[in-house]
Amino acid sequence: MVYSFQLWKHPNIHYREAVQRLGRCELFSMLRCLSVDADIQIEIIGSAPFFTFESRTLSPEELTWLRGHSGIVFMAEKKGGSLLPLPVSPSEALSEELPEVLKYKGKTSPSFTRMMLNTAMSLTPFARHAGSAVVLDPLCGKGTGLFCALCSGASAVGIDISGKDLREASDYFRRFLKLHRVSHTFVRHSETAGTLPVPAETVRFSLSKEKGSPDSQRFLTLYEGDTSLAGTLLRKKPAHALIADLPYGVQHAPQSGKKPEPFDRLLSRALPAWKEALRPGGALAVSFNTLTLKTETVRSLLAEAGFLVCDSPVFSGLIHSVEQAVVRDLVFATVPNHSQA
Repeated sequence: MVYSFQLWKHPNIHYREAVQRLGRCELFSMLRCLSVDADIQIEIIGSAPFFTFESRTLSPEELTWLRGHSGIVFMAEKKGGSLLPLPVSPSEALSEELPEVLKYKGKTSPSFTRMMLNTAMSLTPFARHAGSAVVLDPLCGKGTGLFCALCSGASAVGIDISGKDLREASDYFRRFLKLHRVSHTFVRHSETAGTLPVPAETVRFSLSKEKGSPDSQRFLTLYEGDTSLAGTLLRKKPAHALIADLPYGVQHAPQSGKKPEPFDRLLSRALPAWKEALRPGGALAVSFNTLTLKTETVRSLLAEAGFLVCDSPVFSGLIHSVEQAVVRDLVFATVPNHSQA
């Protein structure tokens, strides 16, 4: 069967081609997760971009899962010159407005964040079990990555040194749940990392009106601390996927130091903790500004930390311009299974 999926047309004409490359990588990964090795072509139909590929017949459940792709707005079967719309249910566990509404300086695009998340999860054995998955953002800021994870149906854990940002994210999320009449509880608590007390907040909520249903329970936990604590904080319940969007400035200042910390040094000390925070078979996606951190450096540091870096061609052509001072790239990697170690 031949499928054609329409890709949304980004308003920034200079970014459209990058969206197609990023989206193709994401769809490639999601299809491979379904054991579909397809040749994905980009074609223009009626002035709109489409991903077209041939594969076995996909089930309604598989199509619904693919509908979670960050850029797909219309799905059809292609027969001759006709497009036959496919009846696909929405795939979001929570309203897709969740990662969109909260605005702040330096916010990463939710669509780009969803691309990172979908691709990373597709590299794991846990991709189609979002209900039991945990996604970690170890540099979460005000939570865009966390909110994208919650919309996908996963639970989420965020770590950041800014208590102010975390409180804003927590307050916003609880207002959202209240507005949408989602049953939830909230608790402030503390975890111990070595000898350090780490302030934390957890929001637990249900996706189902049937209270107490274990399959409907999700949580968001926010830790106020340095990213190098990730392995200790998640030792009891490691994450299935990790997404990290590094700050785009010249330097990153950790909470505990007076001098700014270069990005390569930040990654060098953080990556072992990030690997420890992921379960075997888990995956990582990290994005960064290549004007302040070279792609070769990121790949090398990931390999040194014990990750398996994804280096096939579809993962290697993702660099793109965001603005004058930001040329962004992203790298995907996995944690070896015990059989691969």
